[in-house]
Amino acid sequence: MRVLQIIASSNPKSGGVIEGVLQTSRLMREFDVQSEIVCFDPPNSDWLDLLDVKTYALGRLTDIYEYAPAAIPWLRQHVRKYDAVIVNGLWNYSARAAYVVLRECHVPYFVFPHGMMDPWFRKNYPLKHCVKQLLWFFSEGPLLANANAVLFTTDEERRLARGEFFCQKYREFVVGYGTTRPSHIESLDGNSFHRRLPALGSRRFLLFLGRIHPKKGCDLLLSAFASLSDEYRDVDLVIAGPDQVGLQNELMQMAEARGIADRIHWPGVLLGDAKWEVYRAADAFILPSHQENFGIVVAEALACDTPVLITNKVNIWREVQASGAGLVDDDDEAGIARLLRTYLELPSEQVHAMRSAARRCFDTHFDARSVSRTLVDMISEAVAACRKS
Repeated sequence: MRVLQIIASSNPKSGGVIEGVLQTSRLMREFDVQSEIVCFDPPNSDWLDLLDVKTYALGRLTDIYEYAPAAIPWLRQHVRKYDAVIVNGLWNYSARAAYVVLRECHVPYFVFPHGMMDPWFRKNYPLKHCVKQLLWFFSEGPLLANANAVLFTTDEERRLARGEFFCQKYREFVVGYGTTRPSHIESLDGNSFHRRLPALGSRRFLLFLGRIHPKKGCDLLLSAFASLSDEYRDVDLVIAGPDQVGLQNELMQMAEARGIADRIHWPGVLLGDAKWEVYRAADAFILPSHQENFGIVVAEALACDTPVLITNKVNIWREVQASGAGLVDDDDEAGIARLLRTYLELPSEQVHAMRSAARRCFDTHFDARSVSRTLVDMISEAVAACRKS
């Protein structure tokens, strides 16, 4: 069976969606499913050669709406070679192109909104929401309505998406999401990460890893850390990830003004073993997001037995809280300060118990192998039904 995954960008720096697509595609091979990707990145993008899933890059004319004129002709020529299609994401030209082509052909397809129907966006960007409502009538709405299923990664995501747009009708299903634990994870003890950052030395640190973006609450984290820095002088903060909107310089100035610049470390984008090393080396992982559909980085930290400190705007917070794998609080400065203080005051035996709970939480909820099995079964059923009709 062949599956085509449509996504606007395959750039690993674009966030957790492509990481999930790559993980799912790799694991589908175990079930005799060949998954390929089509994206709208420039064909000469340097990361394409590093991907281990066959990827077609069609290019785009503009970053706004990620318009790619080659998309519809390419899909019309190739889509019938696949048994099923998965559309990843909304509100860009990949969704529009998928709608135009998939309505013309008899190929089963599924849509992952990946949190892009969350009410946080309507509340914070009301004008953009009006534009999205227009797109909903002519593109996204019909795309979802005619899909075999609209796939949500958590029940929280499904609940939040309901009623966000007029004329909202589709078949919904919670399929889950996750990642895989590298087989050589035990050999990564974190020492090489400390060597990567000589200024950090052997000091304890809390880790933020992700896009450096206002939505992620990095400013709250810096302010909360600064308010507690004199009490916990043996702990530093590592902020790793791509600076896509130019926020890092502002945050560095904030750290300088608060007198904590020498305790904040900026290693940039970490991929491959470097990423897993930093999870293993961290005292705890923190994600102070205002909105997070899933948080693949949280699942990755849990896979490394690392406790997680997250807000109740990260849609997997209920699973984390119920399992005892971390702490949860509000997405404001007071909430982040409580997360930091509560964790740093824990006795060592409770931290050890939390690390064990982190691994159990990952195995139970976020191991991508079980998610992939569910997805393959759903696709197989749809393909069989299509062939009979």
